[in-house]
Amino acid sequence: MANHALNPVLAELRERIEQLEGGSPRARQVLPFGVAEVDRVLPGGGLAFGALHEVAGGGGGTVDGAAAALFVAGIAARSRGKVLWCMTRPDLFFPAVAQAGLHPDRVVFCESDREEEALSAMEEGLSFGGLAAVIGELVRLPMTASRRLQLAAEKTGAMGIVLRRWRRQNEASDYGQPTASTTRWRISTLPSERLPVAGVGRARWLAELMRVKAGECAEFEIGAPDAQGRICLLPTARDGADQTARWRSLAG
Repeated sequence: MANHALNPVLAELRERIEQLEGGSPRARQVLPFGVAEVDRVLPGGGLAFGALHEVAGGGGGTVDGAAAALFVAGIAARSRGKVLWCMTRPDLFFPAVAQAGLHPDRVVFCESDREEEALSAMEEGLSFGGLAAVIGELVRLPMTASRRLQLAAEKTGAMGIVLRRWRRQNEASDYGQPTASTTRWRISTLPSERLPVAGVGRARWLAELMRVKAGECAEFEIGAPDAQGRICLLPTARDGADQTARWRSLAG
């Protein structure tokens, strides 16, 4: 009888913990990748709306973050509605972004030479309530700032994505610091797909899910987004192992 009496108390405690961690007792909308092996490791089967996510480049793309930017563009492309992209460096190559499915007529750019202003614009965009996704290119993401972005996203149901971009390689060590983000990704380039004729095939990336609330870390070798923003899972990993089981070993 005592165990039954405690159940409502435990349920209430779980709800409170979820709220403190930036979660919600009600079901969130998610944006699936459309790849079962990837969606399986994400709570709800996709990237949560009403939440903050982090993406950064790895390997040779740690500083320029080109692959990470295209990964983010593919996510935004599959959302419905306008997208706000906040930046401090005018070096985004938009023809490549458009090839990832995110077309110019859907994007509102906010450019500033101060990171504080880009962060403020991102928070206002998330609080506005009329946007599908808000992307911000930031070097630093302190815990307090990430909490504010997370709360703003929860309020309106928009998806917030911080694209971490560093000016120097040593700044990337900050990516290990705790934030309020729901997921944290690192995207590194791999040799492109081989073609039967001379040319460059579809870009290939290593996508590392480094952190996910209420989920398990994983990594996948994927093909870059197509014209609809869709990634694909490469059939085998570099060592020949089946990627379907690979995330299970990482979680262990």
